[in-house]
Amino acid sequence: MITITLRGLALSTLLALPALAQDNPMVGGAPMFADKNIVENAVNSKDHTTLVAAVQAAGLVETLQSPGPFTVFAPVNDAFAALPAGTVDTLLMPENKGMLTKVLTAHVVAGKLSGADIMARAKAAPDGFFHMQTVSGDALSAQVKGRNLYLIDESGNASKVTIADVNQSNGVIHVVNAVLVPK
Repeated sequence: MITITLRGLALSTLLALPALAQDNPMVGGAPMFADKNIVENAVNSKDHTTLVAAVQAAGLVETLQSPGPFTVFAPVNDAFAALPAGTVDTLLMPENKGMLTKVLTAHVVAGKLSGADIMARAKAAPDGFFHMQTVSGDALSAQVKGRNLYLIDESGNASKVTIADVNQSNGVIHVVNAVLVPK
């Protein structure tokens, strides 16, 4: 009888694992855990090494580990690489910490907004845009084109959400394919 109970427990545990894994998508080849905070998950994504280095250089690690909640639009390494040559190196210089902080916080909105919620708000808006204010104080707008969600910064640059709803213990990450540039 103990063997049956143990087998039943093992089988129920194995059956539960895929359900847990489906709650959050893999990002950068790493599982993202809803019970870990934004920084704890981001450091494991090989697609976000530049973002993690920038967050560390800006001194934002502690902030992004706090309870939040935050909605983070997280650019991938290729997004940073697409910036004009030397931009990332310049931003990472200690004397440019203020500018780096402004760029990074232009990717963060207070509260936890799911992709579906952002899309619904954009679709319901008379102008087709859901307007948000970022932690940096800059404007950010979301627009739905077809089945895709795009973010538009104050400079008119668009960034596509490539992976939505990566839940964290202190908010949510939406992976984006371009760096949002504040004015």
